[in-house]
Amino acid sequence: MKSEFNKLWNSSKQPRKQRKFVANAPNHIKRKLLGATLDKALRTKYGVRSIEVRKGDEVKVMRGKFAKKQGKVGTVDVKHTRIQIDGLQRAKMGGEKVETWFHPSNVKIIVLDVSDNRRLKRKSSEPKNTDLGKKENSSRMNTDEHGLEKNKKEKGKEIKEKSKGAPSDSLRHQTGQGEKK
Repeated sequence: MKSEFNKLWNSSKQPRKQRKFVANAPNHIKRKLLGATLDKALRTKYGVRSIEVRKGDEVKVMRGKFAKKQGKVGTVDVKHTRIQIDGLQRAKMGGEKVETWFHPSNVKIIVLDVSDNRRLKRKSSEPKNTDLGKKENSSRMNTDEHGLEKNKKEKGKEIKEKSKGAPSDSLRHQTGQGEKK
């Protein structure tokens, strides 16, 4: 993988390449990596499991030292994929209090900031109907091309079975082993 970001790169099993993809990704793609799970009530209301965290959302920390603490998102750092929650601070060695950074995967959104209409425009629509996709796939399988390929395979199997058995008629006549009465 090249050192700069390549949007044509699909995936890799290698963790080093996955980390490199995330580290070198431009901000419009990193923004999508700021997703956090929604509370069950919000999940049923909007028909979606997770959504990108924004400033103004109220979240609950689910992991780490600050687990079960709640607060509003104060800052969102897209470049480093992290958020700050107002009121959650840690003490430095000198006793100074500093805001703590959290990864969005470690928080759950309790209250959504719905001031932006475009944020929930596609999210608020009905959940996707998966039955439509299944019907389209099944109709594709019933085309003539697939039927012909299946027939070709069956004919190939029949020819192989015949060749495994007794020698063919043309070989019998050539060798003089015609039918004996």
